[in-house]
Amino acid sequence: MKKETLIQIILGTIGGLVFAIGMCMCLIPEWDLFKTGIVVAVIGFIILLCIIPVYRSNHPKKSHGKVNLGIVFTWTIGVIGALIMGFGMSKVMVGNPSSTDLLIGIVTGIVGLLICVLNYPIYAYLKK
Repeated sequence: MKKETLIQIILGTIGGLVFAIGMCMCLIPEWDLFKTGIVVAVIGFIILLCIIPVYRSNHPKKSHGKVNLGIVFTWTIGVIGALIMGFGMSKVMVGNPSSTDLLIGIVTGIVGLLICVLNYPIYAYLKK
């Protein structure tokens, strides 16, 4: 294993953990650490950004060809599906959801999950 690869792994692990702890500090109201959580999350994000120069020094810049619109479309649909599924999960999990919130959240989560699952067959169809 190269030294640069080990540095990337260490920075990714530490940065991810610090970022996740900061997000927990922001999002768990019982902790009452919102402002401190923002600072910790930003520090974690900066640590994650430190991976970029290490990666670039190890990998030369490649020439990019034509943009594949099928890949762009697939990524866009995947992100939209994940956001829809996340909205449904948050409707179910946050606070004391009413039965209407549970129903809306479950249906929305299933729709988002179906969008994510059907994303690859859509890409395979577009690729033909």
